Amino acid sequence: QNQKTKEQIESLLQNGKHKELRDRLCCRLSFGTAGLRSAMGAGFCYINDLTVIQSTQGIYKYLERCFSDFKQRGFVVGYDTRGQVTSNCSSKKLAKLTAAVLLAKDVPVYFFSTYVPTPFVPYAVQQLKAVAGVMITASHNRKEDNGYKVYWENGAQITSPHDKEIIKCIEECVEPWNGSWNENLVDTSPLRQDPLKKICDCYMEDLKKICYHRELNMQTQLKFVHTSFHGVGHDYVQLAFKAFGFQPPIPVPEQKDPDPDFSTVRCPNPEEGESVLELSLRLAEKENAKVVVATDPDADRLAVAEQQENGCWKVFTGNEMAALFGWWMFSCWKENCPEDADVKNVYMLATTVSSKILRAIALKEGFHFEETLPGFKWIGSRVKDLLDNGKEVLFAFEESIGFMCGTSVLDKDGVSAAVVIAEMTTYLESKNLTLAQKLIEIYETYGYHISKTSYFLCYDPPTIKRIFEKLRNFGAPQSYPKACGDYNILHVRDVTTGYDSSQPQHKSVLPVSKSSQMITFSFQNGCVATLRTSGTEPKIKYYAEMCALPGHSDRRVLEEELQKLIKALIENFLEPDQNGLIWRSA
Repeated sequence: QNQKTKEQIESLLQNGKHKELRDRLCCRLSFGTAGLRSAMGAGFCYINDLTVIQSTQGIYKYLERCFSDFKQRGFVVGYDTRGQVTSNCSSKKLAKLTAAVLLAKDVPVYFFSTYVPTPFVPYAVQQLKAVAGVMITASHNRKEDNGYKVYWENGAQITSPHDKEIIKCIEECVEPWNGSWNENLVDTSPLRQDPLKKICDCYMEDLKKICYHRELNMQTQLKFVHTSFHGVGHDYVQLAFKAFGFQPPIPVPEQKDPDPDFSTVRCPNPEEGESVLELSLRLAEKENAKVVVATDPDADRLAVAEQQENGCWKVFTGNEMAALFGWWMFSCWKENCPEDADVKNVYMLATTVSSKILRAIALKEGFHFEETLPGFKWIGSRVKDLLDNGKEVLFAFEESIGFMCGTSVLDKDGVSAAVVIAEMTTYLESKNLTLAQKLIEIYETYGYHISKTSYFLCYDPPTIKRIFEKLRNFGAPQSYPKACGDYNILHVRDVTTGYDSSQPQHKSVLPVSKSSQMITFSFQNGCVATLRTSGTEPKIKYYAEMCALPGHSDRRVLEEELQKLIKALIENFLEPDQNGLIWRSA
């Protein structure tokens, strides 16, 4: 019923574009690390009115099977500010259609009356005791994309087997039901409630549980600049700073309001560093603010930059930020915990491609550290298990600037991370330290962890498959590499196949993840490197880290060794020229 997407298909048909028609119509969306994500437009593997209706019908069918009280407990729907005129597609419209499918089947729907940060949906699912929730967002992807993120009753993103079962249910009911197209139901149905005020108030109140220095925050002369990258973050970050007793951060005026074209940035991903933070850094210099916090368009991730003594800006990597957060959350716990609290009951988590710095801190301080597969859906589920077993989880992260401080939200959350960084900065300033200086102190105490993460673009799935298959049959069938250039390999873990040479019977302890490629190499020199495909973009990513013991503090030597190893990894294993890979633009 969407004229624009209908016209796209008709035009392809009239122009004889049969290959593109096949690409668009002969495969269905599948759940990746962040739910369904694709370009907006016509076709069954794109995000559009119909594929969102079909997905929601599948979810309805599955939830009806799983929960006898589905129609009492209801369902949460949130959305960001994305949109595309050419396919008459916007996050809000897709959210209204999601709600319509459920309201037409007499399911109560908590539909936010305006755009919200992604973490508000999992938070609302738990607070309102709903059976599940959906957030319409493509986070920091390019402007052409949108997505459909599903949260289970535990407040974590769905993992296997739910995703596979939902896909089966979607395929069983592809024909839209009566009422599924009626996007006005959210305005007329008595079963629709707006949870905005309640959830926002509760969230800001819960946030205060991880505020430890309100007096300092209220007195500080420090200024902070915040950019919301043309997305949802502005209002919510302002409220979070207020909850911590701060003056509001200074917003970047050109990026404060939603803009689906993301018109002032090359790409809406704050992870890209200084090149996309240009406006906020210049504003900070003008305002004499030493720290910039940047939330991505759906405010679930956070980038941080700090001005150094020489006037240059340091943009922290996700791994460096995790070192700071890990130190901070543990120090605050130690200072505020009851006398009989047991450090062995305390946990921190990270995904397996992230820095091992938390492991080093845990070993020295006596708490537990655990790893999960990449993607916050695995962290959220594991944290819920730990909490249900009486454990205390202080912090979790993934290197792609996703942080979870505390456990009010079982997903990454840029809003809470932004205000925790502000409090940390304020506290450190009272001790005459900067974030960068503290980071060096942490590395001196727990051992340097020098890491580098980057990626190649590859738009040809068969090439990607060939690269990884070659690594599994390196020189001989079913044989992994023993070395990479001059560097000897101690162990190989292949999560795609479930192989791990370091384990008894060579079985990986992480769950097998056949839908994506991921191989990790542990080298004799202490470096760990992982090659994997992205779950949301056409990328082959590489992650490499040198982990030194405390006292081995010649950072320059470690960095040189890491650079050489990465060069060998790219030349020997990825072979970009031979495979036509596109280097990440600097």
